[in-house]
Parts: sequence; C-alpha cells; structure tokens
Amino acid sequence: MSRPASERPVPSAAGLRFALVVSSYHDDITGRLERGAREALEAAGVQGAAIHRLVAPGAYELPFAARVAAVSGRVDGIVCLGCLIKGETPHFDYIASAVSHGIMQASLDTGVPIAFGVLTTNSLEEAEARVQPGPGNKGFEAAVAAIEMALLARQWADRRAAPLPGTHV
Repeated sequence: MSRPASERPVPSAAGLRFALVVSSYHDDITGRLERGAREALEAAGVQGAAIHRLVAPGAYELPFAARVAAVSGRVDGIVCLGCLIKGETPHFDYIASAVSHGIMQASLDTGVPIAFGVLTTNSLEEAEARVQPGPGNKGFEAAVAAIEMALLARQWADRRAAPLPGTHV
C-alpha cells in the first residue's frame, strides 16, 4: 500500500525549475500554501532562483496563469495554489469544477506537469487545518506531486528514441 505524499521522502529535484501560481484571493491561506510548497521544493534541492512566482487574482484565473508559465518553456513543473470556500450558492461548484478542469487541460495541452494545490473546503476552519506548517500542508503535498511528475516527464523524455524494456524493435 502506498503512503500519502506527506509521509514519503521528498525526491531530489536539483536542476529542475518550478512555477508557483498563487491566487491572491484568501491570501492568508494561499500564502501558507505557498510556504508549504516552497518548503517541499527547497527540501528537494530546488534553488531559490529556480522557483518562479506568478500571482492570479482568484482561483478561476489559475489555469490561465499556469498555461502562461507552461508555454514559456521556463519551468519543468507548476504548482497551482488557491482556496475556494463553499458558500450558500452554487457558485462554489461552478468555480471548483472550472478550475480543476482548466488546470488539467493546461497540463495536457502543454505537456508540463501542473499540480492541483487548490483547497475546496466547506469552511475557513477546514482551510486552516490544511495549511499548517509541515509535510501535511497541502501546498507541500502539491509541490511533491509536481516534483514527482516533472521527474517522470524528464525520465520518459530522455528515452523517447530508445525502446522500452521488454519490447522489440
């Protein structure tokens, strides 16, 4: 059985470059998500100059900002960080769906791994519980996912011309 990202060692990502795409809406929460993501990247050996920060006004704008970073060719992986808190109207459902689909589409369209570090909670208290310092911070977990996917992409990109083990040419 696999362990959650918060319980696994952070893989080395030295030499890789990442973008943190951070929503400024609910900035107290997203700032703590960002701190968690930076902690994971630094633990992976990613140098400060290799971490780029883009700011989006809200969660809805995260997919576009992530796509901008991805097509720039300046990064190997992206971590989207935002916070949506459910209210009394269906607005939350529409935004959460659009954001999750938009982030995935940006990743698929560009071939750059984009991790989903967007909290979708019922209350501010639930959001607060997910941004505490340490490996359980959801920004930390999203950054580890971005690292793992960037490493996977690099591993497979290096082997495009070579046959896969167990196959015949």
